[in-house]
Amino acid sequence: MINIAGILFEVLFLAIGIYVYLFAIGKIRFKDEKSRQRAEAFRTENGRILRILALALSAIMIVNIALRIMEAFK
Repeated sequence: MINIAGILFEVLFLAIGIYVYLFAIGKIRFKDEKSRQRAEAFRTENGRILRILALALSAIMIVNIALRIMEAFK
């Protein structure tokens, strides 16, 4: 039987990975000017490592979800 809580956590972490990646490449915008400036400064300092870590997290979660689904249909 599929462990629903496990799949929910994996989907949640996949969403976090996608959000962090979108933030790292600059697709997430903030309305407040002060927040936008802080985010841009953070992104310029840490954008490269954020992209790498977000892609790694997303890839791991996709593999975990795929394995869990394959296990369920076995």
